[in-house]
Amino acid sequence: MLVNAKEIIKSAYKNKQVIFHININNLEWTKQTLLAANIEKKPIILGVSPSAAKYFGGYSVCYSIVKSLIKELRIKIPVCLHLDHGSYDDCIKAIKAKFNSIMFDGSRLPFEKNLEISKKLIEICKKKNISIECEIGRIGGNEDGIVSDVSYTKLNEAKAFKEIGIDMLAVGIGNIHGEYPKDWKGLNFSLLSQLNDELKMPLVLHGGSGISDDDLKKCINLGISKININTELQIANAKAIEKFVKNNNIMDNKNYNPRNLYKLSNEAIYHKVREILTKF
Repeated sequence: MLVNAKEIIKSAYKNKQVIFHININNLEWTKQTLLAANIEKKPIILGVSPSAAKYFGGYSVCYSIVKSLIKELRIKIPVCLHLDHGSYDDCIKAIKAKFNSIMFDGSRLPFEKNLEISKKLIEICKKKNISIECEIGRIGGNEDGIVSDVSYTKLNEAKAFKEIGIDMLAVGIGNIHGEYPKDWKGLNFSLLSQLNDELKMPLVLHGGSGISDDDLKKCINLGISKININTELQIANAKAIEKFVKNNNIMDNKNYNPRNLYKLSNEAIYHKVREILTKF
């Protein structure tokens, strides 16, 4: 069933557990993620970035696909359809398309402007029973073609965002989108501990792909209640397609048929999601 993230995130934080946010990129991705979460009986957050929504054909298309798959596949676990890294306009589009949850990313704006727009979106979300995530600090790496340096979350700014009533806060503690470089300095657990002690609210770790399980466990113990995964699945998908093409003549046995061509990639996504969901 489609739900917002409020209760599942609160429960995860209270019990030092985690909800995984899996970015979806097409129908096959969505289907395999839902099937994997359902068999593991774990709630799931399906993340859709603005560029992914465009690739799908629009926010309403994303909503319709997710809603229909839940019905047709008889998915029983809580499913949250969540906008990932949206501008104000992206958030409004997602809300109009009946998304259950949004993330407003104002991390590149001046702090006061970020806070001002977040307040406006919170009021809209409250009326429509939609959960909202905001970002303080900046997550490094490449997201939707925008390259950013790491900017660490400031405690006083994070407190201001808690006070306006957000449901979850994405923090910058050295995490990045995409693959982690060899000279990566790691996560700032001291900062995360301080944020958790002061805020006492669900925190979000973007860039979960490539962080060790031990470090992820530390994050969960220090208030991270939502971990975003995308790159890890994209790589698994690409390698599976590469393997199929290398080992099969595309013109034999109708291997050019998408249902054959994507067979290994569908299996890869399904098994990778199950692996992720059973980590902790």
